[in-house]
Amino acid sequence: MLDIKKEGCLFDQLSLGEVMLRLDPGSGRIRTAREFRVWEGGGEYNVARGLRKCFGLNTAVVTAFADNDIGRLAEDLICQGGVDTRFIRWLPFDGIGRSARNGLNFTERGFGVRGAVGVSDRANTAVSQLKPGDIDWEQIFGGFGVRWFHTGGIFAALSETAAQTALEAAKCAKKHGTVVSYDLNYRPSLWKDFGGQEKARAVNREIAQYVDVMLGNEEDFSACLGFGTGGSLSSLDIGGYKKMVEAVSAAYPNLSVIATTLRTVRTATSNDWSAICLAGGEVMQGMSFEGLEIFDRVGGGDSFASGLIYGLLTGKDPLTALNCGICHGALAMTTPGDTSMASQKEVEALMKGALARVQR
Repeated sequence: MLDIKKEGCLFDQLSLGEVMLRLDPGSGRIRTAREFRVWEGGGEYNVARGLRKCFGLNTAVVTAFADNDIGRLAEDLICQGGVDTRFIRWLPFDGIGRSARNGLNFTERGFGVRGAVGVSDRANTAVSQLKPGDIDWEQIFGGFGVRWFHTGGIFAALSETAAQTALEAAKCAKKHGTVVSYDLNYRPSLWKDFGGQEKARAVNREIAQYVDVMLGNEEDFSACLGFGTGGSLSSLDIGGYKKMVEAVSAAYPNLSVIATTLRTVRTATSNDWSAICLAGGEVMQGMSFEGLEIFDRVGGGDSFASGLIYGLLTGKDPLTALNCGICHGALAMTTPGDTSMASQKEVEALMKGALARVQR
């Protein structure tokens, strides 16, 4: 299993990834909106924020912004989330964003037969220009000390240099005994003009060699690593998923934990939700929620990741850690925005079977 540092680290966890402003039309649609609510969010960052705000761990983010008021707004939102900002890289703003800009993500919640819609505006962002040598990973992992490092396939898909930076960071983390987790998080739109699925597999397979904990769903494992379930399965029928994670484990013996979320979409507002993991050579399924009512599904997988990581970081057995991730993800999807609004007390109560009774 995992050999997690106990002492000598300033940070429990650190994420590398893009943080965008999410513009949310609430119950309306992007195409007809007259006002938007603003959140911050990003696949890798959401994990750090969940670990800080829900579980009380000391976390930080490595990212980059163009130095204008939009970037400073994103920074302020990160500060409100309690995530350390000292490793943010600031690029000069040229007045119109020709050389570097900050990403926007317009996201509307689905309802019933209408699925959620995301329209990102993130080309040529400051963080996509990160390259090897820009970040002093030796100082971060060898000086400050980090117990757990997390990044993923969204950041790696932003550019050739972003992928190289993710690899550089993972190698340095491993050198200093930091646990490395990676969420495959396949987004076809990001890879479309960056070599497509073939490039996605080349990038992710190389990074996978330096990962301890691999996360994703069935599509992620198939598109990014070439291991699928062999067909369309109900998310709560784990036979095909079990074979999939076992095949991934055989191909990458460096992986101590492999976890995949299981989701059947009945409607945009009703999903079956569970997860399995392989740890210590054993495949186990966690708690299952059938017909889970969804308010906003964006970020549910990231909150699953932060709950699982919290459990593993604090020495819980793999099944308990898995259930922590499942319950945190379930609660995160009952509130708006990319990031979790759940408390540790609520997660633990749900793990024990608490129902949605009024809290007085």
